[in-house]
Amino acid sequence: MSRPLEDILFGAPSPQAQTVTRVVSVIAAAVLLLLAAGIALRFHSAGQLDARFWEFFAWPTTWAFLARGLLGTLASSAMAAAIALVLGLVLLVGRLARLRLVRWPSIAVIEFLRGTPTLLLIYVCFLVLPSAGIKLSTYWMLTLPIGLSTAAVVAEVYRAGVLAVPRGQTDAARSLGLTEAQVFFLVVFPQALRYIVPALVAQLVIVVKDTTFGYVVTYGELMQNAKVLIANYHALVPVYLVVAALYCLVNYAISRASKRLGGPMH
Repeated sequence: MSRPLEDILFGAPSPQAQTVTRVVSVIAAAVLLLLAAGIALRFHSAGQLDARFWEFFAWPTTWAFLARGLLGTLASSAMAAAIALVLGLVLLVGRLARLRLVRWPSIAVIEFLRGTPTLLLIYVCFLVLPSAGIKLSTYWMLTLPIGLSTAAVVAEVYRAGVLAVPRGQTDAARSLGLTEAQVFFLVVFPQALRYIVPALVAQLVIVVKDTTFGYVVTYGELMQNAKVLIANYHALVPVYLVVAALYCLVNYAISRASKRLGGPMH
């Protein structure tokens, strides 16, 4: 008897699938370990793992400098994420509106922001706006373009979640006498969020990584501060390894925090 599509996509894997998954995971882990060992050996032979390239990490001033950069990254990414989540919802409502006068401009904004590279938007804030008399701080020159670019993607993620909510939920809410706004914000959208948590987390991770464009406007984020350390101590590999670990910790914390929002629906 064939399994229904919903059971295949969201149900527990079969014993055969679990066995295949474990075997593939072991093989992938072994390959990654061998690759990491090969990379470490190359770094060692090139002298990048010598103690003289690591000793400055024992200084409190080094970690304080990296901490300031990390705080800059978190401040920019948090504000950009807030802009993206709120503006994305506004664009979603506009795209789903019945009035063409509202729907088509919303679609145009979404497609424009989705199709424009974030780096180009940063250059607009950095070079074009000042020539027009609009001066932004380096914080907003980085944060605003990231937020706008991500908002367009988030709007489409929201829309996918809304379309995934069963039609019967909307019909049932309308039969209770709820207005269209109440149906959307009280019934449809809360359920849609449950479907799209993984996609939203992926976008938040991208927001954090996009803050590395801060070098364009000389904003003091983590990667910018890392480049200062590299220039002063010529420790390219050690600094980038430490900074990569910090980024991984931040993104892991985002993933862990999102699990509460993405719990099973009852």
